Amino acid sequence: MVIPVHDVNPVRRTPWVTYALIAANVLVFLSTPGIAGSVAGESSLAQLCHLHAFLDHYAAVPRELIHDQLPRVVPTGEVAVGAQGPGCVIGAPEYDKSPALSVFTAMFLHGSWLHLLGNLLFLLIFGNNIEDRMGHVRYLLFYVVCGYAASYGFAILNDDSADPLIGASGAIAGVLGAYLVLYPKARVWVLVPFLIFLPLRLPAWLVLGFWFGLQAVYSSGEGVSEAGTVAYAAHIVGFLAGMALAWPLKPGTPSPPEPRGLLFGRRARPRQTW
Repeated sequence: MVIPVHDVNPVRRTPWVTYALIAANVLVFLSTPGIAGSVAGESSLAQLCHLHAFLDHYAAVPRELIHDQLPRVVPTGEVAVGAQGPGCVIGAPEYDKSPALSVFTAMFLHGSWLHLLGNLLFLLIFGNNIEDRMGHVRYLLFYVVCGYAASYGFAILNDDSADPLIGASGAIAGVLGAYLVLYPKARVWVLVPFLIFLPLRLPAWLVLGFWFGLQAVYSSGEGVSEAGTVAYAAHIVGFLAGMALAWPLKPGTPSPPEPRGLLFGRRARPRQTW
């Protein structure tokens, strides 16, 4: 997988919404109960029980989204000792959960630093140009719609799943799809792991097309040992939704500087003009 680090595509306005989304995701991650222990790899049973209870409340669950079937018992966040030893206590939920609203709250939940930082890296690099093209309000609506499309698309394909669905990946995949439509020739600096991390400047259509191709392969279970732990199908749906929503904006989108081949190192840096 290539790692994007920068795109050569200037913006006209400050991407306040993108910055706000990044800040919100970080703050929610830091305030998620039990997440500190899980990040450090030293989670106690109490922390894990608290985390499971929190996710059952605020994460999106495919079975709930499609069939509107809320569980009769959920983790309460407490720990007790039973016949088989200590474990998480389950009981009737003490809250009213809206499956549709849980899609929104789930967009700000992440299970690890790697999950969070990977998502926010892509959002920071590609989101600013989409916000610049759409405007702040329309971009925010676009982001949320792509997130909903990704979650419900995944739920339709996995309607019996009771596993919680969390993360901003679906919404960010929509941003990537929009970028591919609006700025396919924009130059993107990436790091390619080849013995060392090799810096390359590639056209966006190649970077994002390769990313989408990997999601399609992984969603089929090929190339990954635990395909069920990542909602690759949600990435695909979000990406396609972003492409569809951005397509009407393509005719009026100004073209960024075009790449001149697949260059690396100093030769790939854009020349200064005076």
